Amino acid sequence: MTDLRGKTAIITGGGSGIGEGVAMALARHGMNVVICGRREAALARVVGAIAAEGGAALPVAADVSQEADAARVAAAAVDTYGAVHLLVNNAAIYGGGPIHAHDVAEWDRVMAVNLRGPFLMARAVLPLMRQQGEGHIINISSESGVEYYEGDGAYGVSKHALNALSEIIQRENQAHNIRVNAVCPGMVVTEMTQDSVGLNRERCLYPEDIADLVLWLATRRANVKIGRPLLIQTMLNPWEAS
Repeated sequence: MTDLRGKTAIITGGGSGIGEGVAMALARHGMNVVICGRREAALARVVGAIAAEGGAALPVAADVSQEADAARVAAAAVDTYGAVHLLVNNAAIYGGGPIHAHDVAEWDRVMAVNLRGPFLMARAVLPLMRQQGEGHIINISSESGVEYYEGDGAYGVSKHALNALSEIIQRENQAHNIRVNAVCPGMVVTEMTQDSVGLNRERCLYPEDIADLVLWLATRRANVKIGRPLLIQTMLNPWEAS
């Protein structure tokens, strides 16, 4: 989609952080934006910010780890805007620990949001994209999905699996003019990470950096396929003192 104007995007986890940054950027480039998340107040704030800039946005309160909610988000996008051209699977939670002592309930929660959620959302929109003969899915993964960090536990495993899911969906759907990318950010300053002990915020990524990459990917010519997981990180270690 070299021209995003009038196209429709769904962004999960769109009420803050990377999702908010991506939603704002896409709206500024003329896309109809559907943002979903579990916090209605956060969604309303982002929709208000988009509307204040003249953009079009629809909030849908939903838990993407639930099959009915994922289907409802896709249906709301089609009912309101007529199609879904881009899905950005951004919703994620953190949960880690050494495998031998990992909390089973936390493992299940992380896998539900970080892996089941993208699967359900892709499953909800792919029939639409195949029917219309175009579409793009961008999965926001993590540096933890291309590296192996002790103690990352469920989070790291979920992101490695998300990268694999991305490639499988790409191969199954590229004949239908559907592209899939996995973006793997290093440390990004969000409300979840900004107070981390020892973090040098001047050496971090920000949601706008990830949004810029999403925009670049979304505006390539239809026949252009960009690699496998795309690692975006800073050159200076964000955990070292300045």
